[in-house]
Amino acid sequence: MKTNLNKKEAQEKIDEFFKKCDFTAEEVKKIKRLAMKFNIKLGLHKRTFCKKCMSKLKGKLSIKKMYKTIECKNCKYKNRFKI
Repeated sequence: MKTNLNKKEAQEKIDEFFKKCDFTAEEVKKIKRLAMKFNIKLGLHKRTFCKKCMSKLKGKLSIKKMYKTIECKNCKYKNRFKI
């Protein structure tokens, strides 16, 4: 049975999810799908997971000029974020 959420409830659910310290790739995919459904921007929450494998982002950090680069420990993908 599907639950009917409105945009405000979906935003609260997303914020509560990212307050947790441990999450799996499947959970991140579900939250991203929920955000896309209600057209909610993840903003700074994007920096907490890898863009490729959706796991918790940990690894090497390097800062060069205008970009912060974090290399994922699991898949070795280089996530770049503007400073």
